[in-house]
Amino acid sequence: MDLVCHEAPEWAQLQVHFQAFKEGFDLQQAFGADPQRLEKLSQQAPYVFADLSKNWLLENTEALLAQLGHARKVHALRDSMLAGQAINTSEGRGAMHWLLRTPQDGGLLRENKVVQAWPADMRQALGDVHSTLNAMLQLAEQLRADSRITDVVNIGIGGSHLGPEVVVQALEDWVDTGKQFHFVSNVDGHELGHVLRKVRPESTLFLIASKSFTTAETMLNAHSAREWFLANGGSDSAEDACNIDRHFVALTTNTEAAAAFGISRTLGFWDWVGGRFSLWSAIGLPIAIAIGATQFRRLLQGAHAMDAHFFTAPDAQNLPMRLGLLDVWNRNFCGFSSRCIAPYSHGLRRLTAYLQQLEMESNGKRVTRHGHKLEVPTCAVVWGEPGTNGQHAFFQMLHQGPDVIPVEFIALRDGGKYLGAHHQSLVINAIAQAQALMVGRHGEGVERDCPGNRPSTFLLLQSLDPASLGALIALYEHRVFVSGAVWGINSFDQWGVELGKKLAQELRVCQQTDDWRGVDPSTVSLMQRLAESPVNGN
Repeated sequence: MDLVCHEAPEWAQLQVHFQAFKEGFDLQQAFGADPQRLEKLSQQAPYVFADLSKNWLLENTEALLAQLGHARKVHALRDSMLAGQAINTSEGRGAMHWLLRTPQDGGLLRENKVVQAWPADMRQALGDVHSTLNAMLQLAEQLRADSRITDVVNIGIGGSHLGPEVVVQALEDWVDTGKQFHFVSNVDGHELGHVLRKVRPESTLFLIASKSFTTAETMLNAHSAREWFLANGGSDSAEDACNIDRHFVALTTNTEAAAAFGISRTLGFWDWVGGRFSLWSAIGLPIAIAIGATQFRRLLQGAHAMDAHFFTAPDAQNLPMRLGLLDVWNRNFCGFSSRCIAPYSHGLRRLTAYLQQLEMESNGKRVTRHGHKLEVPTCAVVWGEPGTNGQHAFFQMLHQGPDVIPVEFIALRDGGKYLGAHHQSLVINAIAQAQALMVGRHGEGVERDCPGNRPSTFLLLQSLDPASLGALIALYEHRVFVSGAVWGINSFDQWGVELGKKLAQELRVCQQTDDWRGVDPSTVSLMQRLAESPVNGN
């Protein structure tokens, strides 16, 4: 029987190691004691420079964490993922999102022994990936060239919404089609309604993103969009110029359901593509329409470079490995229950929301993949806001609050067309905040005192271009995998999400039949109150 993570001897060694921090660790003193601290705790990975030197790390902390990683078989699980094995054990599937950005000849992974030993079905899977990619990019170019389409509305939820949205927003300087892009996910009709008020049926393309074409929230929005389209001059007749088949595309594997909806143009993907890892697949069609085939391939290229780095670099120079182990250190040994993401880039304004899903849906679990209950916490709460807005909102708590919360700064060296005073001020603010968290402020009165010695990580991209963004997102994907592997959980299922959906369906049946047997009184009261007509505004 496999040990749970906290039963490993290496875990106990790290607990003993942390006593040095309890006795009084100080970041400024650590820099003074080790002139090589910055060099040891920073590195350049593909497209991303990382400075980890302001974290609570001693000289041998990373080595002890690496030993824990080996003991928890992170490397073996990583190789199993690369081999296409069913590491998503609860659903009996592989987790091969990285294959979506692998060149057909293996690219930077050609020399990897695991890849060289791929069986025929893995090579066939890679061929299928590129056939679908080519078809998707061909369709994207056709849609980009269609001047009659002025608005693209992506209807999805979860990863099929957040992934494309964060990338299209981040790469808005690369969007040159003259088209506007809208993203709808909330089942609250106001979101869809606000979008529909801005567009016209004859010039709007709807992308319906649902692998099964049954996702409740997505399909409710899709049917409402279809009704609006038909009620405002659109048609379901193939003979009409403004028809459903021309103005709707389905990103799904359920072609029969899409056809029943009236859509013949479909792009599919595979069951080993999880929603929160799916932007590289046909789900990325809105991205490809926005930035074009060439730049979409650059997005994949950057992600593939990070994949190759993760699958081949030694631990001491493997950035996803180092960050994933750092997350375990911060959560389980330092006791930090949350992590603040502070992207100093307007383009990355939705990155935190994307990372919340990626990390908290993947690793927000308390049972291992072998069915053992964990007695230690797993995923930290991920939250944040773009700088400098965050500085005038919650940074007060980060500097003076009683809780120590690690901050992750993300900045760009090159601001592109806005490289002047705006961008210089932006990045200097990020650097200054990281410094302020470390050094604090003392001797100016107790009410002004900032304790300092608060940890942070600084990630620096050369620029916010497709390749750099692809590398950054892949970095976070692999980082989540590493920490999940240490905890021994399955990072690729999401049964908690399914529970809420199941109960919502059951409540609809109870409402229709007025049969509330077995439902708790609070829920019954709220459902009945929902059905009542408001009286006097109450």
